[in-house]
Amino acid sequence: MQALSFAVALYRRRLAINYWGRVRRDPLSRLHLAEGRANPYAVYDEIRAYGPLMPTPLGNWVTANHAVCDAVLRDRRFCPRAAQMNGPGAPGDKFDMSFLDKDPPEHTRLRRLAQPAFSPKQIAGYRPRVERVVGELLDTAAAKGTFDLVSDFAAPLPIAVISDLMGIPDADVDEFTEHGALIGSALDGVRSLRHAARLLAASDALDKVFVRLFELRRREPADDAVSRILAAEGDQIQPHEVLPLCRLLLVAGFETTVNLIGNTVNALLDHPEQWDAVCADPAGLADAAVEETLRWDSPVQRTSRCAVEDIELAGVTVRKGELVVPLLGAANRDPSVYADADRFDLHRVPEADHLSFSSGIHYCVGAPLARMEAGVALRLLAERMPGLRRAGALRRRDAGIIRGPLAFPVSTAVPATQHSLTA
Repeated sequence: MQALSFAVALYRRRLAINYWGRVRRDPLSRLHLAEGRANPYAVYDEIRAYGPLMPTPLGNWVTANHAVCDAVLRDRRFCPRAAQMNGPGAPGDKFDMSFLDKDPPEHTRLRRLAQPAFSPKQIAGYRPRVERVVGELLDTAAAKGTFDLVSDFAAPLPIAVISDLMGIPDADVDEFTEHGALIGSALDGVRSLRHAARLLAASDALDKVFVRLFELRRREPADDAVSRILAAEGDQIQPHEVLPLCRLLLVAGFETTVNLIGNTVNALLDHPEQWDAVCADPAGLADAAVEETLRWDSPVQRTSRCAVEDIELAGVTVRKGELVVPLLGAANRDPSVYADADRFDLHRVPEADHLSFSSGIHYCVGAPLARMEAGVALRLLAERMPGLRRAGALRRRDAGIIRGPLAFPVSTAVPATQHSLTA
């Protein structure tokens, strides 16, 4: 009976999205369709043209305005609803995402446990490991000549780092990678019964990996995030909260970085003069290119917040219980904030902070790690493969919230530097 109810809710929602998107041309619904996934920025322009806050057919609100998005993300009268990112009635959002979906004081308590793993001191300590992994991956890629930037480079890097951070044994890393990527896809909602079944199987398998890890770290504590979390069990964290928190650390340490690296290289290859500039000065411009990509083509395109009371916002009243959808990718191209906002320019001096990592108390805990990994990856890629070029069509993820390449074939037109960072 539960499976039947799930299927009915899933297909009812798909029918509603198709009707409102294809027939009624509702912009928010179109972001769920192929046209919106391929180029959400054209749809964002329509929403922005309506005004700072646009009503949706389902009685909620959407905004492409930077100031309104930032205000909603910072206002404690709006609470997070990660399970409703895809809109009300979205089925299958059963994964507990720990403090991502919680308010203070639970949010504060759980985030405080995760924060030390992403402190400036810890991030500085991870840098040699990141440089070593990037060097090894580039060695292998150079030997192939033509390789997939995602599966051969962008994905293995963060999973290697987050595995170290959490203390995952080497034998479990491949399994951890496969199931973690599937769990990350849940952020974009369940697309079909087959997807739901794969998510459930991945969740069960990943839980077993973590349970084995918990048993190991209770016997043999180490200098890793999981050992520190387990040491706080019963005091700062309850047993049933440990697994969701570890799942969230996985997503925070993996999903954003993979797509950030892919989006950055894609943007630079689309702007060859800027790729040449990075190759001419990798140490000086790699981080700037990553930061401009975060603004121009964010790995996370939207989030949602629910009003806990009636709130006056941008001249209208948002009623208690209504959702507001801040379009992060749209806010980052708001022409009232950024000059020539649709232009990718790694030399840009931004007029305001972008919102790719959210804002307020829910600012992404993994942001410093993602920035560092992407910066190192791009710097060494530019140093060792300045002749990098496309070797086929880029295939994007079939997703709307998470934006990035699924397959990105590339090759290097000149021999890779013979010197190996792993020597």
